[in-house]
Amino acid sequence: MVAAADVIVVGAGASGLSAAIEAAGAGAEVLVLEKNPVAGGSSRLSVGSINAAGSVLQQRAGIVDTPDEHFEDMDHFMGPFAAQENRALRRLLVDNAADTLHWLMSLGLCFYGPTADPPHRHPRMHNVLPNSRAYPYYLSREARRCGAKLAFDAPVTALLTDAEGGVRGVAATLGGRPVEIEARRGVVLCAGDYSNGAALKSRFRPELAGVPGVNPTATGDGHRLAEAVGAHIVNGEVVYGPGLRFGAPAVPSLLQRLPPSWALGKLMQLALATLPAALFRPFVMSFMTASLGPEAALLRGGAVLVNRDGERFVDESQAPGLAIAAQPGGQAWLVLDDALARRFSAAPHAVSTAPGVAFAYLPDYRRHRKDLYRQAGSPAELARRMGLPAGALERSLQGRGWQAPLHALGPLEARIVITDGGLAVDASHRVLRMDGGAIPRLWAAGAAGQGGVLLAGNGHHLCWAVTSGRRAGHFAAAAAAGA
Repeated sequence: MVAAADVIVVGAGASGLSAAIEAAGAGAEVLVLEKNPVAGGSSRLSVGSINAAGSVLQQRAGIVDTPDEHFEDMDHFMGPFAAQENRALRRLLVDNAADTLHWLMSLGLCFYGPTADPPHRHPRMHNVLPNSRAYPYYLSREARRCGAKLAFDAPVTALLTDAEGGVRGVAATLGGRPVEIEARRGVVLCAGDYSNGAALKSRFRPELAGVPGVNPTATGDGHRLAEAVGAHIVNGEVVYGPGLRFGAPAVPSLLQRLPPSWALGKLMQLALATLPAALFRPFVMSFMTASLGPEAALLRGGAVLVNRDGERFVDESQAPGLAIAAQPGGQAWLVLDDALARRFSAAPHAVSTAPGVAFAYLPDYRRHRKDLYRQAGSPAELARRMGLPAGALERSLQGRGWQAPLHALGPLEARIVITDGGLAVDASHRVLRMDGGAIPRLWAAGAAGQGGVLLAGNGHHLCWAVTSGRRAGHFAAAAAAGA
């Protein structure tokens, strides 16, 4: 049984594994404790993109881009929370983004791009190949190569403190037994966000407390552990969602099942760069239709939402996420007539969009998600094929003058995508108390250590996870034992 380590990392997602690699590479004895049975956290559920300015892939494409321009472009995403962002940490992110990407590439990850992602002024999105499982695969492999020990099914229940309030270790469960493990140099919290943490959502955004997160195990464990020893959370009210998602297919798509090998990534990278896109479109669509939800434009265009009782329950011109979450089973179905179906069968009207990757149209769902798509000549027949009450659906569609055949997609669910509230940290990722003082021997990275930086837009959360994880691991390893 492990009784002590130089550095203990809580969480084996992208930030935790990056912290472990840097700390172990610096000579520290590292133990990673992960509550789940596998590594990856939210990174393995993501699209896997990273936005970076000045990358070698941009240079090869002749794109001139700078961190300064990236920093400015992030202003477009801040919205009502702009005044409360930690811009110093944003600066840290954009200045290190290209190095983060290059470091990941050095470990074996392959990326396609850069691709455009407006309102970014330059193409700077880099998409991982063949899928996001490459992150835990390569990062875990490198962490073990560097000598870090990884323990799974090992939840941390508390931080242990000394008489001065510094962190001296953790209480955890290993092998089904409660243990206390000393951290000679310190603890790095990399336990993810609280998108599925009802207690923290109740505190900061009570109206969202009942809406589940995309990642069911993202419960804000690091936030809770740190608050118990005097830390505080900033920007807790910044929550992305509820977003609309189609239920996952019973069988993962081919792209999701592919092994995250370097050779396959390189082959896909070459093919995407040289062969006609039409050859790969069905392949990409199998991923998109398994991972995304509908664009708001479909609802604005005239599609209606019905619940499992066949009844309309919301004004579709408004954001329907909260209303869907309140329906029986938390589910809804999209219903549209043939005129609208034809409009959303080709550009520029996409049902779903993966920025920098592709667009999915109704025929793509018909082809790749037969479990979601239904078509019929009348409301009664459509209801029968959807498994909904016929009379209620007929009443919901009455008087609309729709063209047959009718189409339906569903079930559809509301999900919290991610949260931006994180523990207050300084530029060295040390966790801070309310008075601004650092808690000795405690660092945080990724969503747990977001520190007030706002990461709206594609490719920023994952970039922050790896960037901050590497830095936190470096600083933790450099700390003097017991200091």
